[in-house]
Amino acid sequence: MKHKDGKLIIEKNSRVVPLTVLLVVLCAFSFYLGKVYCPEKDRIVANGIGKAVESSKAAVHVPLQVKSVSFPECGIDYQDYTPCTDPNRWRKYDVHRLTFMERHCPPLFERKECLVPPPDGYKVPIKWPTSKNECWYRNVPYDWINKQKSNQHWLQKEGEKFRFPGGGTMFPNGVGAYVDLMQDLIPGMKDGTVRTAIDTGCGVASWGGDLLDRGILTVSLAPRDNHEAQVQFALERGIPAILGIISTQRLPFPSNSFDMAHCSRCLIPWTEFGGIYLLEVHRILRPGGFWVLSGPPVNYENRWRGWNTTIEDQKSDYEKLQELLTTMCFKLYDKKDDIAVWQKSSDNNCYKQLDSVDIYPPKCDDGTEPDSAWYTPLRPCVVIPNKKRKLALPSLPKWPERLHSAPERVADVRGGSDGSFKHDDSKWKVRAKHYKKLLPAIGTDKIRNVMDMNTLYGGFAASVIDAPLWVMNVVSSYAENTLAVVYDRGLIGTYHDWCEAFSTYPRTYDLLHADGLFTSESHRCDMKFVLLEMDRILRPNGYAIIRESSFYTDAVATLAKGMKWSCRKEDTEYGVEKEKLLICQKKLWYSKQSS
Repeated sequence: MKHKDGKLIIEKNSRVVPLTVLLVVLCAFSFYLGKVYCPEKDRIVANGIGKAVESSKAAVHVPLQVKSVSFPECGIDYQDYTPCTDPNRWRKYDVHRLTFMERHCPPLFERKECLVPPPDGYKVPIKWPTSKNECWYRNVPYDWINKQKSNQHWLQKEGEKFRFPGGGTMFPNGVGAYVDLMQDLIPGMKDGTVRTAIDTGCGVASWGGDLLDRGILTVSLAPRDNHEAQVQFALERGIPAILGIISTQRLPFPSNSFDMAHCSRCLIPWTEFGGIYLLEVHRILRPGGFWVLSGPPVNYENRWRGWNTTIEDQKSDYEKLQELLTTMCFKLYDKKDDIAVWQKSSDNNCYKQLDSVDIYPPKCDDGTEPDSAWYTPLRPCVVIPNKKRKLALPSLPKWPERLHSAPERVADVRGGSDGSFKHDDSKWKVRAKHYKKLLPAIGTDKIRNVMDMNTLYGGFAASVIDAPLWVMNVVSSYAENTLAVVYDRGLIGTYHDWCEAFSTYPRTYDLLHADGLFTSESHRCDMKFVLLEMDRILRPNGYAIIRESSFYTDAVATLAKGMKWSCRKEDTEYGVEKEKLLICQKKLWYSKQSS
């Protein structure tokens, strides 16, 4: 090669291969290798049940076709099957810190491809608000709590029903009197300041149920138990609840989200293991939020005999707890009888004390993502709130104003802004109006427990806020983190990966809403397993609204028919061809094995 007059000249006799020729040869060789090592049969197939999608153009214009299938019934012993918290698999996992009770999903080859049957004698659940106080015994046929906790009045079996008198270990005079005392200690519970709460170790969720009447929306949390079925009772009553336990993994919620956290003698060892459980409460509690504890070691001066311990031991436990809370920037807010209330500091200057090497627990390093909460290990460190964000409880509008106010954290979402939030809010008002025309049951006592399976900002939940229902807003663990925005506007939700089973019992939701779920997750999840999971958690006679691209709607309808669902295709509110609605209802059927 020679340069002449600034130009590149290639000599005729040069042995150097021109770059363009080399590229052509390499491309041809890689194409040959692709044919050898990636034959036609190994191409990625859409959901494993249809033909390979040749191009994005084909995906838009040619609907996915699947063969008709009829799913068999699971055995009657699967009536309360919770795949990722299955007691039959607990012995495979460590008992340390109750690790075996955390999520452990079965591998793909162990997944069930059958329909979970209802219990023998199952009836359509009692309607809200009557259901808050009673449910059919045959729907949750467990006597363990009734026998073991009869003196605490959690529930009582009367004929064909369980009744819930609102009792509990720490509220013998009823949950109403207990919450009245709590409101006296925390005035913000009365004026809309406190809107979202979490109850760890919730029992049958009587505390969360009482707060609903006071405008406070609670996530009741309890692990899967081989006897108690606490979460199942809660959801049968129409009270928000989810399976979960503070053990070795973070809870599936964003940081700085709940306005209040509560533990009523839930027996969580708060000061053990370096206080790691309390550090998780600190992470999910909003600055200025309240942590309420009733039971040991509160009121140890008068209660130590009833707790079968010594006054010295209880005093020591209380002092350890107080010291740990002070280090985490909690202050004792108020205390009366068996209830103590601490408030998380709204002033980040408090955390400067953690800069000392002699202080435990330390600050979390900058590499720790505070909102990472899907199979994220607990860490023995303090998550410091972002001082650039107005996360503190006093900084937020009170309920219900905060529902339609664009939270500051919307700017943390890629493409998020006040404008995009308001657009989403107004869009869902139009969509919800259309949904109610297509499904008049929305807004009636036929629908109480609702899940939005693939939400953005909680727009669907906000649009039906005046209906007698509540919505569990689900944000994909693989999507943009918008769940913090959901909580900032006074709604509740959880992270989840729809390639796995949800943390709930069968037959716990009246309505499932899926907006573009298959479009967004089809590259990772087999469509049939997502639909089978929807069938597992949907109540008999319950509904599903599936909003999907035209590419998927026919395939979903075909599979839904094999699950004994009846579906009809409808236009969206704007009547566009590229997107359709499926309005489905699950049939009530009984196992062939039941009597």
